[in-house]
Amino acid sequence: MKKIGLFIVLLFVLGKTRAQIHELGAFVGASNTIADVGATHPVYGNSPVYGLIYKWNITTRYAIRSSFKYSTLKSYDYYAQDLSRFSRFLTIDNNVLEFALGMEVNFFDFNLHNDDKEISPYVFAGVGYFQHEANRFIQTEDQAGTSFYTSEKYDGELVWSIPLVVGIKASISPLFIVGLETGIRYALTDNLDGSNPGGEFSGDEYKRGNLHNNDWYVFTGLTFSYTFGQIPCYCKEK
Repeated sequence: MKKIGLFIVLLFVLGKTRAQIHELGAFVGASNTIADVGATHPVYGNSPVYGLIYKWNITTRYAIRSSFKYSTLKSYDYYAQDLSRFSRFLTIDNNVLEFALGMEVNFFDFNLHNDDKEISPYVFAGVGYFQHEANRFIQTEDQAGTSFYTSEKYDGELVWSIPLVVGIKASISPLFIVGLETGIRYALTDNLDGSNPGGEFSGDEYKRGNLHNNDWYVFTGLTFSYTFGQIPCYCKEK
């Protein structure tokens, strides 16, 4: 943590002769999970994501970024190409509210107030903290005696995650920026899909799949942001 704090301080020192500018915008896209239930494709959006993004641009290359995003993660076995998963036909919905904070780095200089159109790929890395619904699968039978599994919510959890985002953005005017990005999150839990519940439901009869790997979830979509604040001067000191 001390190294991270020192790194942020150094960025402030490097950019202290330059005025900062702010961005506030929206994120709209789709989510998917990479877990023990559902498809295993890295990007396979099947549920809407909505969110807000704020950036504090320290220089033309670095920005501190925070975001709130909401989605219902859907882990459905009938999305899977794996026949063993498809035949189980497990389905689960999990409402997730995420807060993330970290550093966004542009590959090229991105001057927000250049009259020319700007474009740059970028990466974002940081930490996330999210709330999700804890679930478990229970076995039931229909009137014909056929056995099947249904999901049941039993609690809510707050969990850390590690997000890594890649994207590309462009300025459509000095005040508006659009971007396209996809971000994978490593969740510090193995129960986004109800496959490894804890507490009173930690018995083997409730567990599914690989119990030694945590789950991942992915947000892919478009960003739209409005820039405001003091116009920066990117001139070199004499």
